[in-house]
Amino acid sequence: MSHHDVPSNFYEMTITDFLKIAASSSHVPGGGNVSAVVATLGASMGAMVASLTEGKKGYEEHQAANTAILKAFMAGIENLKQLTKGDVDAFDAYMKTFKLPKDTDEQKKARAAAIEAGVKEATLAPMKICRQCLELMREAAKLAPFGNKGAISDCGVSAIILEAAIRAAMLSVDINLPSIKDAAFAADIVSERGRLFAEAEEITAYVLTHMRARW
Repeated sequence: MSHHDVPSNFYEMTITDFLKIAASSSHVPGGGNVSAVVATLGASMGAMVASLTEGKKGYEEHQAANTAILKAFMAGIENLKQLTKGDVDAFDAYMKTFKLPKDTDEQKKARAAAIEAGVKEATLAPMKICRQCLELMREAAKLAPFGNKGAISDCGVSAIILEAAIRAAMLSVDINLPSIKDAAFAADIVSERGRLFAEAEEITAYVLTHMRARW
């Protein structure tokens, strides 16, 4: 399947069709896109627990917090949909920079600048997916101590999937780092990566501890 046959919105496809194109020779969807789609599933599990807590007897004191959490999960899912497209667009734009002319010194200079700008954007796109996943993990952490006991295991599912999505999407960041000439930019990305991984790991442990305590 050629890239031109790829739908512009993966979320309008059936799961079967999405899997078919993901397994094909098309470079889209790639790792960052797939990670974002997986993240929406992780977020949906957190949203489900919040939905099952909303307005339910026995959870009255938590309704205000729960409503805010549910809203955050739903907004995060919508943002991940946009970030999925953003990742595709950034990669496409980066690939196009290599086709720029390089016959004269001026063209070579312009091409090099375009490639540097392109690789930075192609690095930031999956990083934005990682940041959004961490935000959603924080919501799962808020929900774990009081979410509907009958579905609390899915709060754990949410945290585990979102952490996995962070680690997977980050590979799309890592692969670009050697191509970035701006050392300060690359160092900032590496530093943020470390912070994201550390907090995500901490949140998953926290969520699972609270989840198991309520079984």
